[in-house]
Amino acid sequence: MNTIIVTIAMLSALGVFLAIVLYFVAQKFKVYEDPRIDEVASILPGANCGGCGFAGCRAFAEALVANEDISALFCPVGGADIMNQAASHLGKTAAEKEKMVAVVRCGGSCELRPRTSTFDGARSCAVIAATYGGDTGCTYGCVGAGDCELSCDFDAIHINPVTLLPEVDDEKCTACGACVKACPKFIIELRKKGPKSRRIFVSCVNKDKGGVAKKSCAAACTGCTKCLKVCPHEAITINANLAYIDHTKCKLCRKCVEGCPTAAIHEVNFPPRKPAVEKAEVTA
Repeated sequence: MNTIIVTIAMLSALGVFLAIVLYFVAQKFKVYEDPRIDEVASILPGANCGGCGFAGCRAFAEALVANEDISALFCPVGGADIMNQAASHLGKTAAEKEKMVAVVRCGGSCELRPRTSTFDGARSCAVIAATYGGDTGCTYGCVGAGDCELSCDFDAIHINPVTLLPEVDDEKCTACGACVKACPKFIIELRKKGPKSRRIFVSCVNKDKGGVAKKSCAAACTGCTKCLKVCPHEAITINANLAYIDHTKCKLCRKCVEGCPTAAIHEVNFPPRKPAVEKAEVTA
């Protein structure tokens, strides 16, 4: 009987000792978590798309709480409204940022960019781009397999079955950047949405010389510099036979659109142009 009592006493003492050790270890290594993190996370949209540059909305909330200056942080899905709510809750100020939207910089439809071969393999842009240049003469343009469409969690981009080019729904696009990362040809970029969703951009990424580019696609930029010469705002640059419009400088005057001989510069959501009025002949 004494042996049983001693055993029970020893086990009880050992249990108490281990409990005390665990308590002090827990106190030593405990991690304090600011309760504001959960509060801010509940304000965020919960898309976990990674467009903010963090692994998810909770990681983004942690960054908002931890940083005193949050001017460099932005949630593309929630936009300015959500950022202002989160900032107000933390007693901080969110930077004002213009709305962005994904833009497809390829105008080479089936009609303008004839197919020269057929890929008989996995329908994946990444696979096709890694295997060969594509099934047209332009090795820079969209291959149309839809990796961008699959990457979008917001149903904002789809492949047009006629042109085989991606088309972006401005109202659904959150500028999360998933389609930009998914495109192996780098033809999708984020640009300012613009007033009334109006924007102008060069819908081409072909860097071949003019004649070669024009032969592979009738809508290719040939680097002729005509747009550069007519732009009054110094928003256009020519590099490697390709024109590029800086959306932070462009004033949407549309002069470059009129001057482009291949219609490689696209204008989006502008009203129809007024027909040119011929000047009446002055008779003596």
